[in-house]
Amino acid sequence: MGINEKRAKHKEEFRREILEAARELFIQEGYESFSMRKLAEKIDYSPTTIYLYFPSKDDLLFTICEEVFAYFFAQLHHIRSGSQDPVEKLRQTLLSFMEFGLKNPQQYKMMFFTKNSAYGTYEEFLSRETMARNIYFAFREMVRDCIRAGRIRDLDVDVIWHALASASHGLITLALYRPDALQDKGDLVAHALVDGLLRGYER
Repeated sequence: MGINEKRAKHKEEFRREILEAARELFIQEGYESFSMRKLAEKIDYSPTTIYLYFPSKDDLLFTICEEVFAYFFAQLHHIRSGSQDPVEKLRQTLLSFMEFGLKNPQQYKMMFFTKNSAYGTYEEFLSRETMARNIYFAFREMVRDCIRAGRIRDLDVDVIWHALASASHGLITLALYRPDALQDKGDLVAHALVDGLLRGYER
């Protein structure tokens, strides 16, 4: 391995160290209490060094969220390339989303409940190429496929998408803040919720 390759490897390893430490701090401290100084102390480097890799905490949070969304997008691609039934694809996507939230509550909280401007306004979110936006459009397209196939009612795509996403998000939120309420039946409740929602939109 040449000098340039070693330097590139070292930079990537250090970048990964920064991201892993930042993820832990965001989860433990929250967005408001997070600071580059605390992150620097955690990994024993100067804030100036971290700024060379990430100019702000919003850049850090954005990168962390994008990595998780990239993982979920890969799952979504796997689902879409599987069953030919559009409703089944939508069902599996919703269940996969809730499974992630139920099994990774702290990461989910960091991504959806952290006060930040990492993705900007809704208009900025739609105009910027990101993994989060890719998932948003893919999810909407799956709803549209169900409508085109005549499997669910021909309603406004955004209305259905928001209804499905809000219901799924609501279950995960309940699990996050009142875990005792589900009595270790989160998976069963998720399936019942998705089946009920999709049945309600059947034609």
